[in-house]
Amino acid sequence: MTNFTHFDADGNAVMVDVGQKQATTRQAIAQGRIKMSAACYEAVLQGELKKGDVLGVARVAGLMAVKQTAGLIPLCHPLPIEKASIDFDFDADQHELTAICTVKTTGVTGVEMEALTGVSVCLLTIYDMCKAVDKGMELTDIHLLEKTGGKSGVYRK
Repeated sequence: MTNFTHFDADGNAVMVDVGQKQATTRQAIAQGRIKMSAACYEAVLQGELKKGDVLGVARVAGLMAVKQTAGLIPLCHPLPIEKASIDFDFDADQHELTAICTVKTTGVTGVEMEALTGVSVCLLTIYDMCKAVDKGMELTDIHLLEKTGGKSGVYRK
């Protein structure tokens, strides 16, 4: 059986003790997609939604979420974030936006959860700002693309 790190010998949830770990530079990149109607996709790209700059607001929401991850995910450690960014890719044929969140720190634990939280909140913000036009939007494929640093080394999907 896999040895989960967030449980003690009695099965109680615990925050992992990272006090003796070596600080290293750590980075994580996560992405997710939101699929929408053609009309909604065009309105987002053209800045025609009544709520304003959808991608600008979603970017800021995602970056704010990165900094709040420890307050949202119960056993995450609060981390000093050195860098956080959100970028977008566009697929006009599928009416899909991809959000990519990159997070970096120097510390004793990784920033995978911060990157995943950032991209999730970014996509949720897009949904919130566009739901008057398209309630059928789909958030999909939220996953970790890459992580570097720490004892386990490099992971790439």
